[in-house]
Amino acid sequence: MSQISFRSARLGIVLSLFLNLFSVVQAQAALEKRYPTSPSPDLTPGALCERPTRKRYDEGIAYCERDVDSSLKREIMENYDRKYGYRVTQMERSLFKIDHFIPLCMGGSNQETNLWPQHSWVYEQTDPLEGLSCEKMAQGKLLQRDAVAMIREAKLNLERVPAILARIKAL
Repeated sequence: MSQISFRSARLGIVLSLFLNLFSVVQAQAALEKRYPTSPSPDLTPGALCERPTRKRYDEGIAYCERDVDSSLKREIMENYDRKYGYRVTQMERSLFKIDHFIPLCMGGSNQETNLWPQHSWVYEQTDPLEGLSCEKMAQGKLLQRDAVAMIREAKLNLERVPAILARIKAL
């Protein structure tokens, strides 16, 4: 094979890889616009439990029982679609849960300001962090204020989830 043919073939491969990568990036961008990857600070700033059914952990954290009805869940999804142009309500419902930005086990509330439509791709990343954080709270190794700060950081910046999870595991 001549040097010119080799360079042309190599250039073709590089161009093909670039176009494939570009297509993946475009597809990801399109997918991200279909649903939120984090709670909106406007609609979901987070809220702590104000009417607890009991106190939990040595720290005495207010705990609200899970209580979000179907009509509120639907309203939350519609609000995100309307305000941000998402298409959550047009997608398969089983792909989403209505997530408590501040989890109930950390003292979060059932108020609309603490709820958002979380896609399965997102909760597969953040749910392990929630469970471990609450375990550490129950063991007295993590204070509520620190757990809430970490869960906020993680849910607003998914790329930080692995590092935050490692910090919590180390406690």
